[in-house]
Amino acid sequence: MTQLLGIDIQVGRTGKLAPVARLQPVTVGGVTVTNATLHNEDEIARLGVKINDWVIVQRAGDVIPQIVRVVEGKRPKDAKAFEFPARCPYCNSEAVRGAGDGDDEAVDRRCTGGLICPAQAVERLKHFVSRRAFDIEGLGAKQIEEFFEAGVITAPQHIFTLKGSI
Repeated sequence: MTQLLGIDIQVGRTGKLAPVARLQPVTVGGVTVTNATLHNEDEIARLGVKINDWVIVQRAGDVIPQIVRVVEGKRPKDAKAFEFPARCPYCNSEAVRGAGDGDDEAVDRRCTGGLICPAQAVERLKHFVSRRAFDIEGLGAKQIEEFFEAGVITAPQHIFTLKGSI
C-alpha cells in the first residue's frame, strides 16, 4: 500500500497518451516502485482513483507495476479527481479518443500532432535505434533524448550523418 502523489501523461511514438501514477516509494517484490501504469482514462475511472488516494500496487507479470485498487477507507479529504487532458501536454495538439485502428485503440486518447510533436519524435527515434529495429549499439534512449534536445538528431536520417566528434 502506498499513496498516489500525482498522475503524469507520457506520449508514445504512436501518439498514445499514457497516464503514469507517481507514487510514494514502496517496495513490491523486492523492488522499490515509484511509478505505475494506469493504462488509459477508462482504467482511471474503473479504479475510481484520485490524486492523494492510498492504493494497492502489484507488479503485473512480476514486471510492470500497476495499481490494483484504491483503499477507500483511507481516502484523504484532499483527494482530487484527475482530468485527462484534451490536448497533448508536449505540443498542444488536440488529443482525440478512439483514433487508432484496433479494438484496444478505441479507448486510447492520441495526440494528433504527428511529426510536430516532440514527444512522438523522440519516442520514434528511440524505437528506430532499439534492438527491435536497427539495433544501433551505443545509441540508447538517454543519448537520443540529449541529441534531440541539442538539435543534433531530429529525424532518423540524422543518425547516419553523425560525426565522431560529438
